[in-house]
Amino acid sequence: MHGYDLILTLTGGLAAALALGYVTQRLGLSPIVGYLLAGTLVGPHTPGFVADTALAEQLAEIGVILLMFGVGLQFHIEELLAVRRVAIPGAVAQSVVATALGALLAVALGWERSAGLIFGMALAVASTVVLIRVLADHNDLHTQAGHIAVGWLVVEDLFTVIALVLLPAFFGTGAGTSAATPLWLALGVTALKVSALVAFTSVVGTRVIPRVLDYVAATRSRELFTLTVLVIALGIAVGSALIFSVSMALGAFLAGMIVGRSDYSLRAASEALPMRDAFAVLFFVSVGMLLDPGSLLASPGLVIGALAVVLVGKPLVALVIVWAMKYPFKVALTVAIALAQIGEFSFILATMGRELGMLTTAVTNVIVATSIVSIVLNPLVYRTIGPVDSWVARRPRLRRMLNRAVSTPSDLATSAGGHTTDPRHRAVVIGYGPTGRTVVRLLRANGIVPTVVDLNMDTVRSLQQDGIDAIYGDATRPETLEAAGVASP
Repeated sequence: MHGYDLILTLTGGLAAALALGYVTQRLGLSPIVGYLLAGTLVGPHTPGFVADTALAEQLAEIGVILLMFGVGLQFHIEELLAVRRVAIPGAVAQSVVATALGALLAVALGWERSAGLIFGMALAVASTVVLIRVLADHNDLHTQAGHIAVGWLVVEDLFTVIALVLLPAFFGTGAGTSAATPLWLALGVTALKVSALVAFTSVVGTRVIPRVLDYVAATRSRELFTLTVLVIALGIAVGSALIFSVSMALGAFLAGMIVGRSDYSLRAASEALPMRDAFAVLFFVSVGMLLDPGSLLASPGLVIGALAVVLVGKPLVALVIVWAMKYPFKVALTVAIALAQIGEFSFILATMGRELGMLTTAVTNVIVATSIVSIVLNPLVYRTIGPVDSWVARRPRLRRMLNRAVSTPSDLATSAGGHTTDPRHRAVVIGYGPTGRTVVRLLRANGIVPTVVDLNMDTVRSLQQDGIDAIYGDATRPETLEAAGVASP
């Protein structure tokens, strides 16, 4: 069956992920836990079927590219600016403290400082997938706390992107043409390469890609549009590595930002990113394959210390910072608990650490185990926010101390779709044909604000120029309806 290694790896990995993902979902946990356990199940450290590790790593690389593409696609600088007063200093302080705690723990156990630094960085960044899922499950995504947590995570994600660029320059100089290359020269060359990549993608993103998407969208073919978005993501990612010698992750992030700035961002998110989800599953499975449960018994102190950093150190710093900025105690507690986990970006950093020869497989085991435990506990701990807030509310003195001068910033003025119109006086119109035009005219004549959803980009642009709220996308997709302001598609 050697000729079927790819098929067997895909089938075995996805089947195990489906089974264990379903079980963890039914238990009220994140499916990511199931995917990681599925990887352990089909990995070389457990009996039974063993997937091809080399093939799994290549498939995981595609997952990383599409994950970073999704981050760039959904990155909106406006969301970050809206909560910059708390998110930027908070994320910086929390990342520094968590990285320092992780590094100190590693150095205390006899590691090199460079390895401890990467280990600490892996413990500092929370999982986007888990945070969004937990907030959405509790209807907190579009609240004040949700906006702060998402903005906070955007800053952490940017730090991760920067780290993926700088780590090879700092610790990979010996792998280049000469081990004697000065660090300043390596950093300078890296900066030039990154600048060239950013300049190239900016030119292509403003002049070429929008035209290509216009031509493809005009065909009304969903398959061609999805294929185009995937080619853009993979093409820029691979080109960034082969031509500019920088990480594929950075290229994918820039590609996502390019598409995200275009008029096709919503449709790309709703139609092309399901492919991202499938490969993201394979990414988590490949990480789970690295976990050797037996080796964890050899370093229990490291596992406990890592869990303490993620479950105690990180949330405590976030709680103090948000509370110190005079936000309500419940908001501070929500942000702190939502960030008390690690996930995909921690694995990406750990993978790079292994490629640079800084981290061992045993360290990756600890990071994977810490992620699994934190992801399992996060939704359970999140459910205690309400009872804790109620307990505080029943004690007037404690309530006054924890809720000082409550801040009421304007960071939650808009929802994810950006609509501020009173929902009682607005309507969503699907399609702008003859009937749609008549409906829109009647709605406006009666003081009701219409939002038009259409798959013709020329129509959408014309409506927007006329001051009518219009969205390009497929109305059969929940993401499109959510962007139009429909709370329950």
